[in-house]
Amino acid sequence: MKITSNYGKEGYCRYSSVRKILIVMKLITLFMVAALCQVQALTHAQLVTLKGKNARLTDILKEIKKQTKYDVISESGIVDRLRVEEVDLKRVTLDKGLSQLLTPFALDFVIEDKAIVIRRSSVAKMTKTENATDVQTTVKGKVSGKDGQAIKGATVQVKNTREATATKDNGEFEISANSGDLLLISSVGFVAQEVPVQGRGYLTVVLEVSNSALDEVIVVGYGEQKRKDVLGAISTVTSEDFDDRPSTNLGYSMEGKSAGVMITRPSGKPQNGMSVRVRGTNSITAGSNPLYIVDGVPTQLIYDINPNDIESVSVLKDAASAAIYGASGANGVILITTKRGKEGTSRLKLSGYTGFSRIAKKMDVLDRDQYISLMNEIGQVADWSKYTANTNWSDEVFRVARLQNYQMTVEGGNAKTKYYLSGAYSNENGVVKTNLIKRGTVKMNLDQKVNDWLSVGTSISYARWFDKNIIDNSGSGNAGVIMNVLTSSPVIGIYNEDGTFTANPLRLSFNNPVAYIDGSVNGYNNNRFYGNIFANIDLLKNLRFRSMFGYDNYNSKYNYFLDPFKTDWGRVNRGIANLSNEQSEYWLSENTLEYKQTFQEKHHLEVLGGVTTQRKYGESSSIESKGFNSTAVQTVNGGTIFTNPITAKSQRSNISVIGRVRYSFDDKYLLSSNFRADASSVFGPDNRWGYFPSFSAGWRLSQENFLKDVSAINDLKIRYSWGQVGNDAIGAYSWYGIVSPGINMIQGGQVVAGTGPSTPENTSLKWEASTQNNLGLDVTILDNRLTFAFDVYQKKTKNLLLNKPLALSSGFTGALQNIGDLENKGLELTISSKNLKDKLIWNTDFNFSINRNKVGYIGGQDILDGYIPLRQEVSLIREGLPLGVFWGYRSLGVDPATGMMKYEDLNNDGSIDDADKMIIGNPNPKFAFGLNNNFRYKNFGLSFFLQGISGNDVFNATRIETEGMNDFKNQSVKVLNRWTATGQQTDIPKAIYGDVTNSDISSRFVENGSYMRLKSATLSYSFPTTLLSKLKITELSCYLTGENIFTVTKYSGYDPESSAYGNNGAFGIDFGTYPQARQFIFGVNLTF
Repeated sequence: MKITSNYGKEGYCRYSSVRKILIVMKLITLFMVAALCQVQALTHAQLVTLKGKNARLTDILKEIKKQTKYDVISESGIVDRLRVEEVDLKRVTLDKGLSQLLTPFALDFVIEDKAIVIRRSSVAKMTKTENATDVQTTVKGKVSGKDGQAIKGATVQVKNTREATATKDNGEFEISANSGDLLLISSVGFVAQEVPVQGRGYLTVVLEVSNSALDEVIVVGYGEQKRKDVLGAISTVTSEDFDDRPSTNLGYSMEGKSAGVMITRPSGKPQNGMSVRVRGTNSITAGSNPLYIVDGVPTQLIYDINPNDIESVSVLKDAASAAIYGASGANGVILITTKRGKEGTSRLKLSGYTGFSRIAKKMDVLDRDQYISLMNEIGQVADWSKYTANTNWSDEVFRVARLQNYQMTVEGGNAKTKYYLSGAYSNENGVVKTNLIKRGTVKMNLDQKVNDWLSVGTSISYARWFDKNIIDNSGSGNAGVIMNVLTSSPVIGIYNEDGTFTANPLRLSFNNPVAYIDGSVNGYNNNRFYGNIFANIDLLKNLRFRSMFGYDNYNSKYNYFLDPFKTDWGRVNRGIANLSNEQSEYWLSENTLEYKQTFQEKHHLEVLGGVTTQRKYGESSSIESKGFNSTAVQTVNGGTIFTNPITAKSQRSNISVIGRVRYSFDDKYLLSSNFRADASSVFGPDNRWGYFPSFSAGWRLSQENFLKDVSAINDLKIRYSWGQVGNDAIGAYSWYGIVSPGINMIQGGQVVAGTGPSTPENTSLKWEASTQNNLGLDVTILDNRLTFAFDVYQKKTKNLLLNKPLALSSGFTGALQNIGDLENKGLELTISSKNLKDKLIWNTDFNFSINRNKVGYIGGQDILDGYIPLRQEVSLIREGLPLGVFWGYRSLGVDPATGMMKYEDLNNDGSIDDADKMIIGNPNPKFAFGLNNNFRYKNFGLSFFLQGISGNDVFNATRIETEGMNDFKNQSVKVLNRWTATGQQTDIPKAIYGDVTNSDISSRFVENGSYMRLKSATLSYSFPTTLLSKLKITELSCYLTGENIFTVTKYSGYDPESSAYGNNGAFGIDFGTYPQARQFIFGVNLTF
């Protein structure tokens, strides 16, 4: 070390004696030591001023370097993750400042020649033996983000040990550690931090978002990817979103959470599923439901998935994201990832809720006197004195229904083994009496790290459920319970004197609605076992081989029994019993090889390749019997006449080759390409293979020099994608020529039953293919408090599978061919904001989407759908029009002179017929939106979710029956304003028996279907940790939730979301549909 100083000079020895020389040397040494001390004193006496909160230690050291001009050197990595909760030093010496900064982290320092060298203190370097005197203590604390919001599920680990735990919902934790230990605290989307235990009481840890949570890893096709690097249109829903809405139905929890994903409830029955459309309807005759992937295994059955087991859901909306699923990705792909065990202490969580539901709206119908008056008016006369009842059938059929749900999970693990186990039971009664569903589920996820290069795991689920169904959506038939509630005569009670069910006095075959829920047994028993096993093998440092086998086994049994004595239809047939069985088995083998490498710190490359094979078997059988002499035996063998024996089997298989390449340069320029080749047995041998490529590119402008230093912008990225995907959701033998029974012939003068070809073979049948372009913009600003995602897209589906009419001379009525095309285009906007972040925390998520569809070429034909009994179809599919527009007469109101409905005569020929029909409505909404707000103040939480659509029409076919006034049925109170005298001005025509002219399909029954609904609101409270720790409880919270609390709409029916028909071409039609329920739930969550 070289020291220079102007203090003191070296003496010159003029004496020759040794003694004098020694004296001089002593003096020289004394002066040199004094000079050295003076230099050191001046160095350490430099003053520094430091101020900041929750600052990174590295940033503070940079400031010290700036003020002192001293270099700062440290052992590798020891200061990188450390943060200083608060520093406020004014003109203190460098020595003192460094001591105050570094001592809490068990670090010390030396200053050598204009360099500050930081190293671990001797305490931190002691061995376990030397630390034997450390006192083990229970360390408590809280982990939150810079916005003040508690971080749930953050990992808190004692460094270099297996001791670990996870933070609770309120961000608090408790862990055993020694006074000299360091705690490593980490969470997905945040920068990990090391915090020393020594000398600290209650720890308040603030984690910094890792570049706007952009480093958060989300699930994509065949792997994971950092959110910031995603180039496709992908929406994600996390487990926290499911926590806000307790439900047994995954679809309910996803409603309105993703722009461009339309999730609706066509019916209020608890066992009914959801209608899910990703960026519109993409087919006319093939399936339009998205492909679901649960832990890597494809499925179409998601009803039995327990939402409490779900970690995240990723929705792949554009073709570039979904192209790696090729032939099954045309309708979008929804990736469901379930929870897995985490390293740390075992956690036992118990939760449950109970509540009730009731119909949100009742419909008013005529009472006894009003009904008798109407019947007399149309000439339907009876001895009304015999019928003294005045029954409100809504009160007899609907009920306040109970629901309950119980959950238990156990999770934990260590560095080698991690586990997640769960069990759940739910019992939900429908608002219609006897309607219910009971479900039990069990799940196990295991992960085992065998050694440094091999890890294995499994996901196994079992579900069993029973539901007692009721029939709705059957219009005016003898089985539609909801329609019968509205149209059954109020003059009768429930039972006759002999215990049989009553019927309309004007039509004895028309039983009251209670007969259709109590007079029959209508139940399903379902079992499903599914899961996967997998192995990951690290062949080289950056090369991984993954092999997975997936399996799904489902079986269902349906039992039906109609009492032979209590109902009219039962008496006619002397009872009916039906037994149906359905079984399916699916397996998947998937093998992939993935390579990842970073070159020269700026080039990052990922390559994936693999092969998958799939096979699915299906089998069903059904038999029916009649002629029961008693109700003692209510199964098929109790009947004396056996009818309708049906059996069917099917098999389909696929083999696929997949590939993907991702490249990024300097985190600014990103490229990705996917490819999949699929071969499927469901298509003709001439077109069995389909090829589905995609390409995407992104430019992160925020990394460019002209924006890099703009502190308000955290991330700014433009992305574009193009890709092709297919649709294989058709029957297993669609390309085959089918031979069917029922074609008779004459032999020897006798008619002989035979079989013959019913559909022609088509060996050229191929995939419906969708090509999609997507342009997107991702923005994160204001210290990650505000994020935007904007997408515009165009999607064209070609080679639609349609039945093309053939000439009668061919011997067939039609053939399935690839002859159509359909287009969807639109835009999507998602905004997330952290509005308040201090004592009151307020976060908002908003999404908005517009989708327009248009039917292209479909062979010049018109396709009609949505048949209304005694009328015609209401939905039209025609070239150049939106899908499923309403088709009928334009109503001009009631003629005051005659009381009859007037319809527009388009061709002025003096008569109203099919030539006068026109477009009378459009069920496709102009836009859809969802708004979610979360508030938290201290231990209280409040969230509410608004969802709505606008610009769509609903065809209220229920009104055809309740305002038609042409037969014996009861009617809506609206008919009290019916036409009764010449010159009367009204919008309700006259009553006329046997004439359906006034209730033809017309614009009279088209209504505005726009609505805004408070879908969910939850108020919660988390009990203080100080109280729970005394009870050995980790976490305890309770909540109150309301579902479907209110709806703002002009629609007059039960619910504007209803849709009686489940096909692609007929939707937005309400025809005796089961109404939505309003629910209120109270629940408790308890964790040990």
